[in-house]
Amino acid sequence: MLQNFDLGTVMRYHVVHTTTYFYGEPVSLCQNEIHLTPRNTARQTCLEHRLTIQPTPAKLENYFDYFGNQVHFFSIPDAHHEMLVTAESEVRVLSAQYIPPEATPPWEQVREFAKSSNTSEALDTRQFLFDSPHVAACPGLAEFAAESFPPERPWLVAVLDLTARINRHFVYDPTATNISTPLATVLDIRRGVCQDFAHLQIGCLRLLGLPARYMSGYLVTAPPDGQPRMQGADASHAWLSAYCPGLGWIEFDPTNNLVPSLGHVTIGWGRDYGDICPIQGIFIGGGQHSMDVSVDVRPVPLGDGEPG
Repeated sequence: MLQNFDLGTVMRYHVVHTTTYFYGEPVSLCQNEIHLTPRNTARQTCLEHRLTIQPTPAKLENYFDYFGNQVHFFSIPDAHHEMLVTAESEVRVLSAQYIPPEATPPWEQVREFAKSSNTSEALDTRQFLFDSPHVAACPGLAEFAAESFPPERPWLVAVLDLTARINRHFVYDPTATNISTPLATVLDIRRGVCQDFAHLQIGCLRLLGLPARYMSGYLVTAPPDGQPRMQGADASHAWLSAYCPGLGWIEFDPTNNLVPSLGHVTIGWGRDYGDICPIQGIFIGGGQHSMDVSVDVRPVPLGDGEPG
């Protein structure tokens, strides 16, 4: 059913993610939790990772969260008007395996496995069947999802169709929503950004009893023909993965209507955006404040002995 990895299809990337906070008044204390370390997966290896924070934190520690993502926590107790967080990583990514869509089981069989099997595999996926803070069932969601899932349709055919329909019927508009916009509003206005579209597809799948989880990372972009590549022009990105027994977690990107492969770098996953937010925290003071984010994902030569 599955083709083997083409080990000649591999990319290595140097990733620089820089976040700068500007404050109108001094911040006397801030504490932050960050998810900026690329995760090791079957297709991805984080070869190097460096984290630079200015001002220098009084406390910096790291740990792995419930989902196995690496988290850094830091605290700055000294007054400051600006804070800079730079995460620099080198990552090797393999291309995705090809799966013949028609060869996958009927989607109802996947639903039954997730609902009724008592294997450790099924129990682990079951946590991704329920509503979460950013993905709550709402009117119209089941109706939208049902069109892609007629009886006995192969699971992958159905999920790919849902991915394409979201891409076709929803407009990418960074001014239309923010991270607090309810899923019901996104469904109503048919506009949003990658987080919204990932949450939408996750919500559709969960309503059908199919496990789905939120993916966070980076999307490698290419400059328009004839134009130089601009530093910092890449972006933090969100997509999703859905589970099928025998195949595991398969990734889907409704924003771009594709199956992620060499152009996606994974930071981690969770139930929704709240579990894997790149940077979140609290601060005292600051007054009016703003934030600037720059992401640069640059291909680099493969190492000696690395298949190309």
